[in-house]
Amino acid sequence: MRVPVSWLRDFVDVPVDARALAETLAMRGFETASVDDRPAPPAPPWGPGAAGAGDAVIDFEITANRPDCFSILGLAREVATTWRLPLRTPGAAPGLERQPLGVGESDVVGVTIEDPDLCPRYAAAVADVTIGPSPAWLAARLEAAGVRPISNIVDITNYVLMEIGHPTHAFDLDRLGGHALRIRRAKPGETITTLDGVQRTLEPEMLVIADAARAQAVAGVMGGAVSEVSSSSRRVVFESAYFTPTSVRRTSKRLGLMTEASARFERGSDIAAPLVALERIAALLERLGAGRVVGPVVDRYPAPRGPVTIHLRRERLASLLGVRVDDEDVVRIFRGLGLDIVPAADGWSVTVPTFRVDLVREADLIEEVGRHYGYDRLPPIFPAPASPPAAPDPRVARDGQVRRVLLAAGLSEAFTYSFIEQRAHEAFGLADEAEVVAIANPLSGKFEVMRRSLLPGLTDALAHNRHHQRRDVRLFEVGACFSASAGEVRKAGIAWTGAASDDHWSGTRREVDFFDVKGLVERLGEVLGVPLAVEPAAAPMLVPARAARIVVANPPFAWPALGLLGQLLPAVAEARGLPAADAVYVAEIDLDGVWAVRQALDRAAGTTAEAVAPLPRFPSVVRDVSVLVAAGLPASEVRGTILANRPGGLVDVAFFDRYQGKGIPEDRVSLSLRLTFRAPDRTLTDAEVQRAMDEIVALLAREHGAVQR
Repeated sequence: MRVPVSWLRDFVDVPVDARALAETLAMRGFETASVDDRPAPPAPPWGPGAAGAGDAVIDFEITANRPDCFSILGLAREVATTWRLPLRTPGAAPGLERQPLGVGESDVVGVTIEDPDLCPRYAAAVADVTIGPSPAWLAARLEAAGVRPISNIVDITNYVLMEIGHPTHAFDLDRLGGHALRIRRAKPGETITTLDGVQRTLEPEMLVIADAARAQAVAGVMGGAVSEVSSSSRRVVFESAYFTPTSVRRTSKRLGLMTEASARFERGSDIAAPLVALERIAALLERLGAGRVVGPVVDRYPAPRGPVTIHLRRERLASLLGVRVDDEDVVRIFRGLGLDIVPAADGWSVTVPTFRVDLVREADLIEEVGRHYGYDRLPPIFPAPASPPAAPDPRVARDGQVRRVLLAAGLSEAFTYSFIEQRAHEAFGLADEAEVVAIANPLSGKFEVMRRSLLPGLTDALAHNRHHQRRDVRLFEVGACFSASAGEVRKAGIAWTGAASDDHWSGTRREVDFFDVKGLVERLGEVLGVPLAVEPAAAPMLVPARAARIVVANPPFAWPALGLLGQLLPAVAEARGLPAADAVYVAEIDLDGVWAVRQALDRAAGTTAEAVAPLPRFPSVVRDVSVLVAAGLPASEVRGTILANRPGGLVDVAFFDRYQGKGIPEDRVSLSLRLTFRAPDRTLTDAEVQRAMDEIVALLAREHGAVQR
């Protein structure tokens, strides 16, 4: 928010120059983007604003939780409290004296609130006006604050907006059908041409200000072109209202329309300000000779709200700040900020005015004391904990473990958006409308739905790297995916293209293949304590015969697939910006599903997830065996058969060779297995190991027709 320092001086005698003012307020939470030294704009003839040297325009960064400071008056209140100066209140500030406006029924315009939930208060005042240019001082002040002068009537509403922070709007009364203002929701398909000349289609949840026939303004956002004040206007209706912040925020987002008014309403305006704003308008109309309010002000306020009272404990204040603040300072700070404070047995009762919508609990009051007492005066100590910290979520350690394994394997971690375009879902076979979670107000067409898979984002990240001349790219991501039935699920995704390993003088280059990614999946299973295997499967985005689903190896109970892996279809890769000639291998694992399997296995074994096994005390015995099996039999099935019928002492099964060629029948393949045996309480004898070997060979012959070579 751009603030001319001379304008601040209408409310408080600023004791320092602009740069010192900016530095001091930064210590109170008001950062500045810039300080623009310039001559002070002319002040109103009745005000002290141009007095003093070193005037400038300060561009303040106002945080969203301080809507009261989206105004000159709000910042002046902070300045007055900081330097312990009196604040010239709106009623006493030069040029803003309250006019004796009465409240009643108007015989000129009718006002009806049809939706009090979205508009709890609406006030309107009719004025006879003479349209013309604004005086030089007012136009200069608006320009210094970043607002373009238009005409005296429009400029008055903008002046009041910047000064006290409450948006108002002026309608040409003679262009309102039926001389009526109806605050209602938009009708289905209703349209309005706003002041920026754009025709907009409204939705039923949007609030509008309508006349007897049609919408004339989007409530809290922008007025309509039909009832715009022009050079021919003679009678206007000034509106001053309070709109529910969520309603204005939703409407502004849906229409893609952000205005000075919506920026204030959606953060929370002052429900007590509508009449104050109309009185300021009436005062300025008369001061400028631009017109006068006729008749009473119509104030529709069906459910009045009062200020809230919060109890502040002295001990709680000292506990959170780490220092005891004198009672006199506490009272001074709150009264300077416009809060009423009275002593209580253990502290104070603080009445919060309606313009401080950010103060809702005791901790908020303590923050105000800390800001104006001075953060630099607070000791750098940690408060004593009242209770032990909660145990960390075990999934955090699990995800960290997954990251360490994949980083150690040479992959780089990627971070992609949780929302993607619908076309990406369709390309990866995930466009089931019943499962897709659509975003109600997407920022663009690329962020239409919540992702159901990590693979579209990882594939786009691969393409981004390839476009920057990186030939070999190995990426992974650990993140959340979303679906209507399962909600949020944590997954790990892998995308790999190019070489299987970095180039080295000792060997030739080899491209990544199915088994490289399979090895990563199996390694993750080992680390997570769940034996993972792959089974042939089909997936719409993967190359047939190079696609598999990830399952639990030899589960003692039924369990659905935990993911998939394989080579991405060239057409899918090309559609996402990758060269069709590049082989892209992907994998995705349901980490929450793996975690559930781990817990089920632990329960079945009577152990816990934290259980560890001691290092073996006795030596192991390794034996190799080669068998002939059917060429189409997956090696994982052979391994699974052995582990499911594990003979005594067997601790590991690994494959070290696969041969098909001379000396082997065409429909057979030779598999070479390395079997490791070990007993926990003794050294195995050769006879015991041989019996186990004979059992395994007989088992494979019985289950798979295997023949030992």
